[in-house]
Amino acid sequence: MTGPLQYIDLSQPSLWVAIGAILFNPLFWNIVARQEYRNKVLTRLAFNNPRWGCYALAVTIFSLGILRDHLYQRALAEQPQLPLLHYTEFKLLAMVLFAIGGTLVVTSMWALGVTGTYLGDYFGILMDHKVESFPFNVTSSPMYTGSTLSFLATALWYESPVGILLSVLVYIEYQIALSYEDPFTAAIYAKRESDRAKGKGKQVSPDKSVTASGGSSSVRASALRNGATYREL
Repeated sequence: MTGPLQYIDLSQPSLWVAIGAILFNPLFWNIVARQEYRNKVLTRLAFNNPRWGCYALAVTIFSLGILRDHLYQRALAEQPQLPLLHYTEFKLLAMVLFAIGGTLVVTSMWALGVTGTYLGDYFGILMDHKVESFPFNVTSSPMYTGSTLSFLATALWYESPVGILLSVLVYIEYQIALSYEDPFTAAIYAKRESDRAKGKGKQVSPDKSVTASGGSSSVRASALRNGATYREL
């Protein structure tokens, strides 16, 4: 076989296993997290302790990530290499991308903590303030950006065109995941602010009830402008 297809071996089962693992992970944690938010499935399994439930999900997601990365590397090792990527410059680029990607992932986890990183807001464990320091002042989704760069770095290191294609798949999948996650998370926090506004409204005197109600409406309108939809909660 000649042309670009000579660098893709579709007959290798490891390739399809890696693709399956890449597609599975975000789908898994989004489905599980929404079930937790709506039905408290993990909290109940964790003896009605939402923090324990979040920790259990964190361990599961982290473990699945390690497995996915292993399957990805194994798939690349069994795929044809592109001679052009053998140059030292591409090895150096791979190291730079891996360093940047790893920095984004690690600093993101440091800034958010375990519960902030691993969907604690779906368990009712909400952060007091939006994190806007590094790396969130560089990219709004440093975990996903860093992970994508790490995939690309690994592809370049293995001199694998298939790895580059899989990195593109990872990027597309993360963008799709964000299109669901960001509005849902925004709605969770908007609901909290709305509940707080309602709570304050109950404490004010009758002549101030109109102001309190207006504030609640303002919060709700702001949330809707930002893409939050209360019906999906």
